[in-house]
Amino acid sequence: MSRERVELGIIQVLRVVGIVFFAVIAIFPFYWMVVLSFRPLANLLREPARLVPNWEEIRTLEPYRGVLFEQGFGRFVLNSTVISIATTILTLVLAVMGAYAIARLRFRGRRLMSSGVLLIYMFPAIVLAIPLFVAFSSLGLRGSLVVLVIVYLAQTLPVALYMLRSYFQTVPYDLEEAGLIDGCNRFEVIWRITLPLSMPALASVALYTFMIAWNEFLFALLFLVDSPDRWTLSLGVQQLDNFEVPKTWLMAGAVITTVPIIVIFFFFERFLTRGLTAGAVKG
Repeated sequence: MSRERVELGIIQVLRVVGIVFFAVIAIFPFYWMVVLSFRPLANLLREPARLVPNWEEIRTLEPYRGVLFEQGFGRFVLNSTVISIATTILTLVLAVMGAYAIARLRFRGRRLMSSGVLLIYMFPAIVLAIPLFVAFSSLGLRGSLVVLVIVYLAQTLPVALYMLRSYFQTVPYDLEEAGLIDGCNRFEVIWRITLPLSMPALASVALYTFMIAWNEFLFALLFLVDSPDRWTLSLGVQQLDNFEVPKTWLMAGAVITTVPIIVIFFFFERFLTRGLTAGAVKG
């Protein structure tokens, strides 16, 4: 066996070992969280190192029943779902119109708007938190889910505009001109030609926006801390982190918060990858 072949074999073995090692490091904490979310506290105290829950523990779902019915997580799930869907829809509608205008139309200030679209995203959230809190408190809107939707729009729109603008620039303008010649107005061209060709970017923007709204904690705490009936999932998980609530319930709440995002992410992952890379290279 030649020396080159031996070195190649060693490299391949090290590569496999490295991949397995880092995969275990990444997956094991989530697996342990899921295992703990099925185990009642009494069983956990008796056998703290058992890595696999038994069927009886899975069948009873004691931590999940406690979280959903005693801690009110059903209401938190509903609030987060409403906020996330509303934020996603509004972000897509506004970003599509704004990004298309920047990519296709000619107007004064277009270059300035194009280069400054991400300016607000450069400010840390904590810098905007106090001015927004004072403003919405003065208007009497603190404690409303509508406020969170507005704040999340300010966070997600800049990136959504940037991503969609880059993608719209890759759509052949000849197709849109053909639609205009055939009698379509500008809105019909966007609806019938541009949007169907931009589904990867739209899916990636929707997924990004949904994840931001679903997981956000700072502004939810700031505006909803005095309205427990309107709390989101992130606030619900935070209330489980105390000495009065079993840690297995905390793990169940974390699973309820995490699993929907993971499922949605893997379902749209191919669109996310294509949408993020679109427009990066032109040839």
